Amino acid sequence: MNGPRIEPLRPVITTDQIQKRVKELARQISDDYKGQTVQMLAVLENAFMFLADLVRAVEVPVVCQFIKPKYTQPVSGAAHEAMEIFFSHEPDIRGQHILLVEGLVHSGVTSEFLMGDLRSRGAASVKLVTLLDRQSARRVPLQPDYFGFLVDETFLVGYGLGAVEQTNRNLPYLAAATPKASVT
Repeated sequence: MNGPRIEPLRPVITTDQIQKRVKELARQISDDYKGQTVQMLAVLENAFMFLADLVRAVEVPVVCQFIKPKYTQPVSGAAHEAMEIFFSHEPDIRGQHILLVEGLVHSGVTSEFLMGDLRSRGAASVKLVTLLDRQSARRVPLQPDYFGFLVDETFLVGYGLGAVEQTNRNLPYLAAATPKASVT
């Protein structure tokens, strides 16, 4: 068996709490974008469930697109990891209202980079919505425009969140877990 082994889960945010908060966020977003079309740009994998529920609850026209960051190991002697961003296709965002959708904002580095890139491409506006905001881990001065819950748990699974090749993304709630090294 490869991949992280997960210790018992501890529920942190219930399905009902998530659904209630998603509807509240959708109302705020609908009010803020009234009379406009918003392009929701979801960061995969963690944002896919949040995006699906948010899109169904928003009452303004929405265009959905997806991007996937890929982190690579630093080149020998480099100080930081390198990051590549893949779009499902190169979006035409000039003059568009962009809402970057994250499942979890941790350090903020990826979100800050993406928002700057989107602005430089001529977006009319760029805002950030995240289901979970882990402000205690922030490495850049970034504040989401909309957020569902502040969290401090180290490793959360469920509602679309989890590690690559790990189960539990399908849980309808969020739970804290401790990843353990694989046993072969």
